[in-house]
Amino acid sequence: MASRLEINFIRLLSRCESIASEKRGETEWRLEKYVGALEEMLVALRKSLSKPTAEIMTEYSRKVDFLKGLLQAEKLSSTTEKALANQFLAPGRTPTIANERMPASKTVHMQTKARCTGEMRDELLGTGFSGKGTSEADLRNRRGLPLDERQSAAELEAVLQHHHNLQEKLAEDMLNLARNLKNNTLAAQNIIKQDNQTLSQSMRQADMNFEKLKTESERLEQHTKKSVNWLLWLMLILVSFSFISMILFIRIFPRLR
Repeated sequence: MASRLEINFIRLLSRCESIASEKRGETEWRLEKYVGALEEMLVALRKSLSKPTAEIMTEYSRKVDFLKGLLQAEKLSSTTEKALANQFLAPGRTPTIANERMPASKTVHMQTKARCTGEMRDELLGTGFSGKGTSEADLRNRRGLPLDERQSAAELEAVLQHHHNLQEKLAEDMLNLARNLKNNTLAAQNIIKQDNQTLSQSMRQADMNFEKLKTESERLEQHTKKSVNWLLWLMLILVSFSFISMILFIRIFPRLR
């Protein structure tokens, strides 16, 4: 069961993600203060006796670092620097609260990247409206721009598309690598299981052979003892018969004088 400190931390983290998803003005100060409080609560949570598992603590740290990076990126003066900084942000992987279909930090990350991309496009095209790059007014503005600015906008879109393709390819490669690793692990488990079964059968067969050998050894020992006893009795009988025969021979045929 989560401690009181962890419950308060989750509530404040959810509130920070909600504020971060909204469009804020330059005078907005709550998010920065809340993130500072989150850092203090995270340190206290690490020192708590009833702290969560290491995996959950790592996820908490990841979300707090994402919010810190988001604030630092917003303080940059250049839109290009903001877009580049947002590219390196790592949002959380799991929902903060139960009713989230997608982690709120991922939603914030996507919104921030879209907003930075729109600002860069507007800055290059010389317009003051963000998020309308595909509208008819923006297309008319593009046609009225000089050739070098249109080329810069096209190059920017190409670079962004290239980075997007690289990210998709990297994600696909990682997925294939994880799938191959899983298949190799399952194959190794099956081989080890078969080897264990073969070893168990060999050990059982060895035990059975040992028991049979022990039984045959006992039977051979008994047979050997019986053979020795019969031979002894036979020799005694022969000696006795020879002795009696000599006595009778002496009695029947006295010595000649």
